[in-house]
Amino acid sequence: MNKRILVLFLSSFFIQVSYAQVQDSLDNERLAKMINLSEVVVRTDINVPRFIDRVKNDTTFYKAFKNLHVLGFTSLNDIRIVDKKGKQKAAMQSKTRQSRAHGCRTMETLSETTQGDFYNKGRGYNYYTAELYAGLFFTNGKICGEDNIVKGTSFTAKGKSGTAKHKEQLKMLFFNPGKKIPGIPFIGEKINIFDPDVAEFYDFMIDQADYEGKSCYIFSVKTREDLSGSEKNRIVIDNMITWFDAKSMEVLARNYSLSYDAGVYDFDVSMEVEMTKYGDYLVPKTLRYKGNWDVVFKKRERGVFTATLFDFTN
Repeated sequence: MNKRILVLFLSSFFIQVSYAQVQDSLDNERLAKMINLSEVVVRTDINVPRFIDRVKNDTTFYKAFKNLHVLGFTSLNDIRIVDKKGKQKAAMQSKTRQSRAHGCRTMETLSETTQGDFYNKGRGYNYYTAELYAGLFFTNGKICGEDNIVKGTSFTAKGKSGTAKHKEQLKMLFFNPGKKIPGIPFIGEKINIFDPDVAEFYDFMIDQADYEGKSCYIFSVKTREDLSGSEKNRIVIDNMITWFDAKSMEVLARNYSLSYDAGVYDFDVSMEVEMTKYGDYLVPKTLRYKGNWDVVFKKRERGVFTATLFDFTN
């Protein structure tokens, strides 16, 4: 490459990066003015723009789940599919044990019971909720060569289609709540609550309290109560509450609910995640999910699941 062209290319690149950083900093300053602080937080003299930047760029939540790829653990699994009246139509309860040795992980089913048409004849899942759960907590066969590095990781549905694409988008929704998700019709921009133009539909609050004996910052995002009907149609995240360790800023727990009706599809989902520490590893210990999905050409699905993880080893 011609030296002059290379210099121009690098100059353009660094100008774009610098502009993005400045714009992000300005957005943080703008958001800081929209956030309410409890009296106890005011007394700490917290740097709100810096706090927002830490929240926006958090990787500890995702890394906690990545840590499951490099550890052994036991899991109690409870998945239920219900009808519109809440009556159970299919279910599976099991106890599994993941083991890791020589850079590989495998999983053994210690016990299992099923009800209804949870599995098809080939022992595949009849329900999308079960597929989502399996993708998070089950190991199929022997998987080797994994790590728990999250730096530089980015989710993308580009090049994927069908179920694979939907799973990738769900991962983005799950691990990065509040950030823009490309490729999902009608809601990609609306889920980006850190965009000041979207943030105006929410009440933000930073509080401080203890969570299981640790001092935490509690960052809550709730839909404004005075929104009009048309404004409500512009939001996806109904509320989100995250407990951050005041010292390390690791996510210790997160509750969030999302809903949207786009006509061709609609969903109403809530999740609760609790973390624990195993040595230096932050790991999920409990996850509760309740979801109601309807996608055009597919049957509406209402699913509930709970994962309880314990007995971690490395």
